[in-house]
Amino acid sequence: MTTAPARRTGDVPAGSVAPRSTDGELGAAGSVVHLSAAGVSLVVDCRGARLPRVLHWGADLGDLGADDLAALAAVSAPPVVPNGLDEPLPVTVLPEHAAGWAGLPGLLGSRDGRDWSPSFVTVSVTASRAEDATGGRLRVEAVDPDALLELDLLLELTAEGLLRMRATLTDAAVRGGGRTPYRLDGLVLALPLPGSATEVLDLTGRWGRERSPQRRPFGVDAHVRDSRRGRTGSDATLVLVAGEEGFGFRSGRVWGLHVGWSGNHRTYAERLPTGEAVIGGGELLLSGEVALGPGESYTTPWVYASCGEGLDEMSARFHAHLRARSHHPRRPRPVVMNTWEAVYFDHDLDRLTALADRGAEVGAELFVLDDGWFRGRRDDTAGLGDWFADERVWPHGLHPLVQHVRSRGMRMGLWVEPEMVNPDSELIRRHPDWILSTGSRTPPLVRSQQVLDLTRDEAFAHVLGRLDALVSEYALDYLKWDHNRDLVDAGSSRTGVAAVHRQTLAVYRLLDELRRRHPRLEVESCSSGGARVDLGILQRTDRVWASDCIDALERQSVQRWTGLLLPPEMIGSHVGAGRSHTTGRRHDLSFRAATALFGSFGIEWDLTAADEDERRELRQWVALYKSVRDWLHTGRVVRADPAGAATDVHGVLAADGSQALFAVVSTATCVTTTPGRLCLPGLDPDARYRVRVAGPAGVPPSTAIVQVPWLAEGASLPGRVLSRVGVQVPPQHPEHTLLLHVTREPRP
Repeated sequence: MTTAPARRTGDVPAGSVAPRSTDGELGAAGSVVHLSAAGVSLVVDCRGARLPRVLHWGADLGDLGADDLAALAAVSAPPVVPNGLDEPLPVTVLPEHAAGWAGLPGLLGSRDGRDWSPSFVTVSVTASRAEDATGGRLRVEAVDPDALLELDLLLELTAEGLLRMRATLTDAAVRGGGRTPYRLDGLVLALPLPGSATEVLDLTGRWGRERSPQRRPFGVDAHVRDSRRGRTGSDATLVLVAGEEGFGFRSGRVWGLHVGWSGNHRTYAERLPTGEAVIGGGELLLSGEVALGPGESYTTPWVYASCGEGLDEMSARFHAHLRARSHHPRRPRPVVMNTWEAVYFDHDLDRLTALADRGAEVGAELFVLDDGWFRGRRDDTAGLGDWFADERVWPHGLHPLVQHVRSRGMRMGLWVEPEMVNPDSELIRRHPDWILSTGSRTPPLVRSQQVLDLTRDEAFAHVLGRLDALVSEYALDYLKWDHNRDLVDAGSSRTGVAAVHRQTLAVYRLLDELRRRHPRLEVESCSSGGARVDLGILQRTDRVWASDCIDALERQSVQRWTGLLLPPEMIGSHVGAGRSHTTGRRHDLSFRAATALFGSFGIEWDLTAADEDERRELRQWVALYKSVRDWLHTGRVVRADPAGAATDVHGVLAADGSQALFAVVSTATCVTTTPGRLCLPGLDPDARYRVRVAGPAGVPPSTAIVQVPWLAEGASLPGRVLSRVGVQVPPQHPEHTLLLHVTREPRP
């Protein structure tokens, strides 16, 4: 996303329109364009001078000729209704007030109160298919000759059936032409929803309980979710979903939208009394953040949209898109040993080397030294910004620990929080003016922290220099990059102007440059746990820390709903101590480990205090994770719709369909004596499968009240039976998991 001079589409005198182009292999200019991929069709009406209108975004429509597409456009035209527009127009990708759209306009802004209701005219349309004829791109250039604004719209249907959109707005005024800068107050993009979308689902949350689902009827109203936290937020929507009544993971058509931006953002679904409905989103700009001078441009973040039959199909498109990226992690996701809940701020070389020894013994592959290692950091009130090993704790730097970790066959990682500072730090004592603020007042403290103004070149250079030096000195393999407070009253330290937009771009530049210098460095996005989970930050990081709460029961829900957007390999999930640090609950190791198994597996537990039996069992769980991670982290996530309030079923099917791993999770006591037969979703109905109890050898698979006969030897059944009829499972004590390994049998 940029706010900078951009390519001009040509000077357009007021009151005139440049000729339209007929470029593009699909002949998009003056036509209806149909793109399709992976079971999704996108039909866009590009005829006439108006902005493009999406006629259909949803299930694949098959092969449609030009006559079919013209007929579809004809039958999609809205009717003339009493007291309505004499010539009603379908809503465009950028909804326009000037065209009669009575909902949220796509573009909000003005030049000192003028040019506030833009009306764009299409200048050129270019459409092209991907090389393999799967999906493609549609690009539209338009102009408002009166407001002197240019618009560049890009719609892309990926090979995975994921739709993404963005727009660039340019001030086309001539310098010295007497026009004031165009103050941009908001730019959102929207897609139409069918009348059958009568419910909305989104997520909310708080620290330690991120991504909690909430759903409600979707009538004639606007469901708007704004985040002004300066980061994605623990209460972020993540994916806003509209769907058919009663939709679930496996059934009901759904349409979901995500804004790939790590700062303030808006997602919304709106239905007007006319029956027209849209789902949309974009960056949420603060007053005065973006003012475009002549030739300057603003580009929105990518807005991602996915649809499908049930939430599983919708989220599978996000997963496939992420996995198709060239920079998606290709190495097996390592077993992480993180020191936070093991030692907190009590850093001592002997204690940490002993912890590393225990980690290596159970099979850990990456040792991450968490908060507390740097100068003055004995608690969370001081030291942020002083990124040097504390000489009082580490007289020889971190080298003795790093060397010991590597001698045990593990890679080395380090926790940092580069965007934040403590007022009690050498950095701020030297540079008190480097804090994001609106002027003379200082923003309220959160966790004894302020936000470092990375829009200042000298502050940016300082942080980049320290991170570069740390990664180079210790040859670090991994950074856990934290961000522990909202951006409140966050103005430029130089001007006082709202600065969340530019601060977010600066963070992106910082990550991009650091990774350019260190291409093999991996970065984890952490933000008070899971408060920065979005596809903007994940263009630059390799996994997210889903929550600071590693209570296995809470994590079942957190990981289930984080999975709407992210595949398992990108969701950090750790085995903690028997008693949870954040909730006080106690859980068996089998439940803790089986929960972590379906993510990027790690350990956050003082293993020097664990007994020999616990370490032996943990070693077996680590071995199980290593044996399945290759296909678990490339497979398809499936989730059964709840059979009851007490039992959840979720799993992963290998990409080649050869096997699957399911978790039958008892979250509470059953109202009935047994949970009954539970279906194993997603299996090939025409294949035959053998189902067996899974788990580490010699470790009891679950604490069951009673057993069922078939589990002893397993069972062989067709996929359609397992998916539609299911299998009887034993009633379990609450907060336990039964793992089932399903393997496809050879055809006779």
